[in-house]
Amino acid sequence: MIDLDKISHEVISTAKNAGTFIRNQTDKLRSIDVETKGNHDYVTYVDKTAEEQIVQSLQALLPEAGFIVEENTISKQGDAYNWVVDPLDGTTNFIHGIPVFSVSIALMHHKEVVLGVVYEVNLDECFSAVKGKGAFLNGMPIQVSNASALKDSLLATGFPYHDYTRMDSFIDLFKWCMKNTHGLRRIGSAAVDLAYVACGRFEGFYEYGLNAWDVAAGCLIVQEAGGQVSDFRGKDNYIFGREVVASNNNISHEFLNQIQKAFNPIKKH
Repeated sequence: MIDLDKISHEVISTAKNAGTFIRNQTDKLRSIDVETKGNHDYVTYVDKTAEEQIVQSLQALLPEAGFIVEENTISKQGDAYNWVVDPLDGTTNFIHGIPVFSVSIALMHHKEVVLGVVYEVNLDECFSAVKGKGAFLNGMPIQVSNASALKDSLLATGFPYHDYTRMDSFIDLFKWCMKNTHGLRRIGSAAVDLAYVACGRFEGFYEYGLNAWDVAAGCLIVQEAGGQVSDFRGKDNYIFGREVVASNNNISHEFLNQIQKAFNPIKKH
């Protein structure tokens, strides 16, 4: 088995280096540098260059590993290990000068995430976790909040930007949460949302339409901080299933129950 603790320190350094590059480009980006990948889905040379830098570093660190990356700068599948990389989670924020965006790097061993790093660039906050070793913010241990009910909870979500088939359910849940919690926030980076659940700033987070690189690192960090993560059915298909619920343990049942009331997912027998 590889030394995950040692690798984690290198991944943190890699994420911070990419974050430094991204930060240095914030005042240099021009409108002509923005490309459209799809409806409300944008990419810049900053995303691509940051991903290339990250991939190069990770290849040297673990040559046998493959990659699942957002910007397709590499196509390689590993037999046992695969890196899951979002070089700039929150590109729309970055384009508009809104200071919430992050670098997200996870390592999967077969189907299990064993290492995760989320680096929030603007606050210089690095969230990290190794499977079974706890979760950390800038090297200090973190835990999910101890709020005991949804009525005492601040929640986060992300708005659908290409799949609008579940909008009615989303709005129903949104309205319920507005009326029955401390409120909802939409900050524009799922990786940061998950990291904030892990350190207790949010009690819970939910979103659909996400990709593996948006959530892989953050989900492990939440779990290692003592929280719960699932898909909308309460199952474990949250990395590739394009939907995720994360929360502290105290509200997890109540939170998932409200999500299921709104979305009414088909039960698998």
